Amino acid sequence: MLDEIDTRLLASLQKNGHLTAHELGEVLNLSPSQAGRRRQRLEAEGYIQGYSARLDPARLGLAVQAFLQVQLNNHPPQNGDGFGSLVRTRPDIVGAWTITGEADYLLRVYCADLPALNRLIHEVLLPHPTVTRVQSQIVMDQPKRDAPLPT
Repeated sequence: MLDEIDTRLLASLQKNGHLTAHELGEVLNLSPSQAGRRRQRLEAEGYIQGYSARLDPARLGLAVQAFLQVQLNNHPPQNGDGFGSLVRTRPDIVGAWTITGEADYLLRVYCADLPALNRLIHEVLLPHPTVTRVQSQIVMDQPKRDAPLPT
């Protein structure tokens, strides 16, 4: 169970994963050793799965963000496994979800430009033997960036 201090610690680390035990202790009104032990416990228990840097896609030359809805032609387990393997090998696919509704998968992709997105759809996804349809939504603007999880 998480107590109020744990949830504050998690919220603080989501905002800044570089916080030292000393800085966490100040935020939480704990000693650095207490704050460090709490962080280690939350890591060990799987609440904290890792730390990463948030990069600017535009600075990396990734001008197009899109969401792709992918519909499979049928649903034996090996179809999903095969398509899932394809999704996991593609660095341009940065997120993938199985979903309810007309589509089976929702993919979040970043590409350098529209021709690169077109190649991903027409040369990679649609030729896959289990894929029936791909529908794309190109992101025009992102008024809210990926936010921390509510704690």
